Amino acid sequence: MNEVALSFGFLFPSVKISFFQRTTRLTSLKPKVTRALCVKCSKKQLKFNSRADENRKVVKKSGTKEHHLWQKRDSAGSGQKALNLVRIVSELPNEKEAVYGALDKWTAWETEFPLIAAAKALKILRQRRQWTRVIQVAKWMLSKGQGATLGTYDTLLLAFDKDGRVDEAKSLWNMIIYVHTRSMSKRLFARMISLYDHHNMQDEIIQVFADMEELGVRPDEDTVWRVARAFKKLGQEEKQELVLERYLCKWKYIHFNGERVRVKRDRWNEE
Repeated sequence: MNEVALSFGFLFPSVKISFFQRTTRLTSLKPKVTRALCVKCSKKQLKFNSRADENRKVVKKSGTKEHHLWQKRDSAGSGQKALNLVRIVSELPNEKEAVYGALDKWTAWETEFPLIAAAKALKILRQRRQWTRVIQVAKWMLSKGQGATLGTYDTLLLAFDKDGRVDEAKSLWNMIIYVHTRSMSKRLFARMISLYDHHNMQDEIIQVFADMEELGVRPDEDTVWRVARAFKKLGQEEKQELVLERYLCKWKYIHFNGERVRVKRDRWNEE
């Protein structure tokens, strides 16, 4: 009995100790397990986030192509096309049918009108002062419904001025001011007043200036002087003084000893 008791006495404590040891071991393992699980979860979360970022990047890459309402036309090779057009036109006789036929052949194989090349060709002809060719190419562009811009109108009016075609310039001006009444620019008004001034047409200068005032377009300095001279030639000195007083700036800038200096203007000595 004692042995049994002793055995039981010794066994129970050992069992209790082993049980408590196991529980303590389990409790001590719990934070390790939770830490391991947290590490695994965090790794999985990082992998998931990285995959999500990759997917997002892929989506961004697939959507890099932007669609614009106004697409810029491809200007590749437009310079060579422009030079080719200048060469073709320069070799032609001064006949409308021949020029227009050659220009139509130049655009025969184009899917759309080569506006950039035509504008560059017009600029080259203007730089070379081939005013007759400038008029022919610009008129052809406008007949095709292309190039109805401020630059084309300005170039065409300049060519009319240099070529002495005042009547054609006047008809073109009437069309421009009728169609683009509310969008007329100072540049076109200055061009037309300069044209009339070169051909000593004082009444037309005053008429264009009246349209300029009616539309609220303020003239530049050169235009002011041209209008003032026109009033003076017509014997209307009071209106000349009024124009200079209203539109001419009271100050001007001159270069003195290498510096730009602001001085008061004496308008009567600058004509």
